[in-house]
Amino acid sequence: MLGTYFYHEIIRKTIIGFGTLFNNIYIKHLENDGDIVDETKVGLSYGPSQKFLAKIQQQADLSKSIAITLPRMSFEMTGLRYDSARKTTITQTFKACGKDGTTKIVYMPVPYDIDFELSIYAKLNDDALQIIEQILPFFQPSFNLTIDLIESIGEKKDIPIELNSIDFQDDYEGDFSVRRALIYTLRFTAKTYVFGPIADSTDNLIKKVQVDLYTNTNRKTAKREMRYITTPRAKKDYDNDNTGDLTETIAENDILIPVQSTTGFNVGDRVSIDQEIIYIKEIPSSTQLYVERGFESTTKATHLKDADLNILTPADDALIVPGDDFGFNETWETFSDSKNYSPTQQIDI
Repeated sequence: MLGTYFYHEIIRKTIIGFGTLFNNIYIKHLENDGDIVDETKVGLSYGPSQKFLAKIQQQADLSKSIAITLPRMSFEMTGLRYDSARKTTITQTFKACGKDGTTKIVYMPVPYDIDFELSIYAKLNDDALQIIEQILPFFQPSFNLTIDLIESIGEKKDIPIELNSIDFQDDYEGDFSVRRALIYTLRFTAKTYVFGPIADSTDNLIKKVQVDLYTNTNRKTAKREMRYITTPRAKKDYDNDNTGDLTETIAENDILIPVQSTTGFNVGDRVSIDQEIIYIKEIPSSTQLYVERGFESTTKATHLKDADLNILTPADDALIVPGDDFGFNETWETFSDSKNYSPTQQIDI
């Protein structure tokens, strides 16, 4: 395990995501009559508060163009620690579908807390209070930030950002030539997750789920009564059987479908035309199919003459790959015996 290179940029994404929360904060100065004198976007940078405070103190001449403009904000990551309250079994894995359509094996994420400090610097207390009031209402005491932790498998999580404390400091020493800085320090905790390496799975889709239902919970005397089985059902054609072709262009609401021949089609068949699935309800003639349009939540559409009609069969079901959209075949069986299903032998005994 160790020595396998991987880098999901999760901590980096969390830092960037935290910073973007405070990237569009403005302050306004008003005249006595309420007219706006100026509106300023508050600058935001990554770095320790001591660094910015030192720059402010060392450039006390307010007329210098290189002086740091106040108000201003800075933030930094101050800590990283394991969160045992959110831990899961360390060996547990789950399967995910990669963007390339392959199945991936992923170990359960490990919960970590990342501590942040947001420092607000201002010369006027009213400026600082304007900034503070644009932040506090969103943290009660947390704000959920959605982060795409692992783009390759589409793993997105809502990361709670909790506001832990607020400190205030009026950093002023010396005479009037020394620049004053009011500093508010807000401390946050981001409850994120880190992931290990992602491996390719040798397994494909689960092709069958089977559940036996019993009369009661006593495992020794209970008799099974019903069995529920579900398998994937294709929603597009895979084997290109090309059962027939349209002889005329059809509009999205047409229910009589003109074909060269109805040979090969049967009532109850699901048929794929482009991206739409139709369901055959009747076969009124040797060249027409009476159908239900937009079957299985597909979208009704206009289809051009000579478009292929492909019957969706169990052969298509077997060719479904991870990442595809598919439905489910469902069956129920009733039993009156006392047998039990053996998963290892895959028979009733």
